[in-house]
Amino acid sequence: MALYIDADACPVKEEAKKVAHRHKMKVFVVSNGGIRPDPHPDVETVVVEAGPDIADKWIADRTGPGDICVTSDIPLADAVLKSGAIAIQPDGEVFTTSSIGNRLAMRDLMQDLRAADPFRQGGGKPFSKADRSRFLDRLEALARKASR
Repeated sequence: MALYIDADACPVKEEAKKVAHRHKMKVFVVSNGGIRPDPHPDVETVVVEAGPDIADKWIADRTGPGDICVTSDIPLADAVLKSGAIAIQPDGEVFTTSSIGNRLAMRDLMQDLRAADPFRQGGGKPFSKADRSRFLDRLEALARKASR
């Protein structure tokens, strides 16, 4: 049982590591640079080469049943689910096999809309204290369930 953190722009790295330590999970913090190594012996900082989706591929190639991945990346979440692992967003939303198809379709639609209108503004909602709290609650529940 391991926790994989898609660390580029992840606002809950420290919270995820605390939950993992409580459940004695190995932690992989994966990015393509700019992440300071963690001194904890159960945390492995993995720096992959620069390039699109290299960190995602590294994570997807290693996850399996019982593992948990923290990511906002929908295609990575899809790959993680297909491996039998669990994927959770930093706001606490858990990706499921029944919802991932719709999430991928919506992502593709929004990508097409942005490409068609380069002046299209806007993005996601700001990350809040409630998001952080929801993430901690759900990750704790997932870690308990995975350790059984």
